[in-house]
Amino acid sequence: MSGKLYGIGVGPGDPELITLKAARMIESAEVIAYPAPDPGESFARAIAAKHIAADTREIVIRIAMRAGHVPSEPYDLAAEAIAAELEEGRDVVVLCEGDPFFYGTFMYLHDRLCPRFGCEIVPGVSSLTAVAAAASRPLTRRTGTLNVFPATLDPAILKARLGESEAAAILKVGRHLPQLKELIADLGRLDEAVYVSHASLPQQKVVPLAELEADEAPYFSMILIAKVER
Repeated sequence: MSGKLYGIGVGPGDPELITLKAARMIESAEVIAYPAPDPGESFARAIAAKHIAADTREIVIRIAMRAGHVPSEPYDLAAEAIAAELEEGRDVVVLCEGDPFFYGTFMYLHDRLCPRFGCEIVPGVSSLTAVAAAASRPLTRRTGTLNVFPATLDPAILKARLGESEAAAILKVGRHLPQLKELIADLGRLDEAVYVSHASLPQQKVVPLAELEADEAPYFSMILIAKVER
């Protein structure tokens, strides 16, 4: 009898935003796996740290953080290691920042493993909703629509799609910040935009994009664009 694979969303950063179900499953896990930068510590593990038992076996998925296509090798190696545990009948809990299926790293393991093994997804508080809460801005209302874009999208495509959006969220701002500010200003929407970094964490920062004096942003940052209704 094979073990079962669990994709667990641990939320945007504040450990208190882990769901009760996620906490219970992490506490009872015999084996956990999680992504970590190469080099560096795992943010997902740090969020869930107090729920991880001392004797839990851990699989670290080392991923080099760089622009471009998602590297396949780290996920191939991780899938092999996790499959070995599942084949021995042990369940494996995979920790994922935010929500597993909202730009989550777990989806790459899901692609490789869930056709072969039983799989369950435990949703988490996403970065999108955490940012909206931090900025005190509704994402959309009534018949309104919301578009979500990665900052890594081609600038011409992003500009065209933003121009057609009622409301929008731009994720993974990072080094793209100056370019994004210029693009949003060209669309005449700078006054509608708010910048949020490290949502839910002690170092959280919320500022109107027009007032932001910086040339680069952290990876965990987002821009929301919408007309503010009163």
